[in-house]
Amino acid sequence: QVQLVESGGGLVQAGGSLRLSCTASGRTFGNYAMGWFRQAPGKEREFVGGINWSGGSTTYADSVKGRFTISRDNAKNTVYLQMNSLKPEDTAVYCCGRSVSGIATMQWELYDYWGQGTQVTVSS
Repeated sequence: QVQLVESGGGLVQAGGSLRLSCTASGRTFGNYAMGWFRQAPGKEREFVGGINWSGGSTTYADSVKGRFTISRDNAKNTVYLQMNSLKPEDTAVYCCGRSVSGIATMQWELYDYWGQGTQVTVSS
């Protein structure tokens, strides 16, 4: 059983920054691509971005490209989401997931484990 635990959410003013962390249990973290998703009230789950197993390749949604950066430290079983220039529309619960497809896909159905999520609120 794999557990993913996110941390780092909070309340921030527009234009500010936050860094989210997602730490995984188990020994196989480095074998999997990881993704970040978010869900705002009344909206569908949205792919934010992802990173391949080695950290050598990342992908982002257009809505966050240039503002968010995903990285990982396999020695610490942790993936990060650095969020800069935050906007009120970034307000959501952010979750990390483990991809079973080999890539950080936008298809949430191809993730087998999820964290509980962390709330990010951006005030205007």
